[in-house]
Amino acid sequence: MIEFAALSPPVQAMLLVGVILVQAVALYAGYGILERVATPLIDTITDAR
Repeated sequence: MIEFAALSPPVQAMLLVGVILVQAVALYAGYGILERVATPLIDTITDAR
């Protein structure tokens, strides 16, 4: 396991900001893909009635 306590506080803060930024980008891309896949599927289901 990586020991982050040995790093200086500014490095820890930048690492935390970087992790949160990567997480935000991954969620944004994931929701974009989900929207592209789910929208036609939902339209197909609702038009089938």
